Amino acid sequence: MDAVRYRPGELLLAAHRRRGPVLRFGPYTYLLGPEANRFVLGNSDLFRWREAFQSLVPVDGPTSLIVSDGEDHARRRRLVQPALHHRRIDQYLSIMVEHADATLATWRPGQVVDVYRQFRSVIRRGTIHALFGRRLAGDEAFFGEQLQVLLDLVDRLPASVTWARRLRTPGWRRAMAARGRVDERVHAEIDRVRSGVLDEDDHVLATLVRGRDDDGAGLSDEEVRDQVVSLIAAGYETTSAAMAWAVHLMLCTPGSWERARAEVVEVVGDRAPVKEDLRRLTYLNGVVHEALRLCPPAVVVPRWAVEDFTFDGRRIRAGTTVLYSPYVTHRLPEVWPEPLRFRPERWDPARADHRKPGPHEFLPFGGGPHRCVGSVLATTELTVMLARLVVRTSLRSAPGRPRPTSLAAMRPRDGLPALVSAPRPAGHPAR
Repeated sequence: MDAVRYRPGELLLAAHRRRGPVLRFGPYTYLLGPEANRFVLGNSDLFRWREAFQSLVPVDGPTSLIVSDGEDHARRRRLVQPALHHRRIDQYLSIMVEHADATLATWRPGQVVDVYRQFRSVIRRGTIHALFGRRLAGDEAFFGEQLQVLLDLVDRLPASVTWARRLRTPGWRRAMAARGRVDERVHAEIDRVRSGVLDEDDHVLATLVRGRDDDGAGLSDEEVRDQVVSLIAAGYETTSAAMAWAVHLMLCTPGSWERARAEVVEVVGDRAPVKEDLRRLTYLNGVVHEALRLCPPAVVVPRWAVEDFTFDGRRIRAGTTVLYSPYVTHRLPEVWPEPLRFRPERWDPARADHRKPGPHEFLPFGGGPHRCVGSVLATTELTVMLARLVVRTSLRSAPGRPRPTSLAAMRPRDGLPALVSAPRPAGHPAR
């Protein structure tokens, strides 16, 4: 099938073909293509993140990783990263399965389900549970409701967020009220852990609260709050969109669902997968990577130029907002053969035509020192959720095509309705 097409990304792609890797539109300069990515990601000293992502501060907070620079970023990242180490993530697999299965058990033949919205809730609940324990996971609906108000605010052009703040519009006031409710709940958990009252599943929260750098310094309560909220929000906002696109692409590609199911049945059956299983799910891993290639979470990614520099013979001035585009790079025929085709097998290292892309050619999670700290958690969660989905049920596409929206976290605007055709009871893998 032809890939999902998103008009803003397609306009950038067409402009890149006509005018080359440097495009200027109003106050923005786009550096497009793999060499532009290599330049931006390899020269992080030329750019700042705080100014580029200032519009996200209402959600993530002023000390979150995405708006941190320099030593502040390095220090905070050192304290956050242990919570998302491979070994820690391996321990989360059973939690992911638990929450996926609980939702799949409610589906019935003939029912039309919104795969995007249902798995958005599943992924949010599973992410909170895995990272912060059952106490906070029990408030998944609360976090979903309150954070959505904040996400709606920042899902606009940065200038709109700035004016909303300056004018204290009704939308801004609603968002700040929602943020206050979220902060109150998160700070209650921080206070509990600091007082020494720990649950056995307080893994990440305890790491953030009690972690110390080499010089003995830890994170302040504000810093812990910002990392908790940004891990929750980013953990489900982008991952749930990628899940929806993966399901859509499989349903629209003849034989893809059946091939994924056959692989999962052969490798895992109906039991909960373990990390060794995930490495053997070659085709399903390809599904995840193809979905992230064709529908990367961010269509464009901003940077703010600290000083003047030259790229491709063009001078870019300090103070310019520079954007690179995973969407454009992931659809270039000189990088990706048949770039608009959904071909999970292209990721199989056993194939003669396999080519591992460079970090400047495949960048759904960014790159360089600011590469998304939750990338391994996201790809693991996607693989586990898809494995449970294909082995537990069969779906058929509902009429119509999903319409993408949002440059920051491309998602299906009106959800992803699908018809449940054959749910499978626990203990009875597909044949």
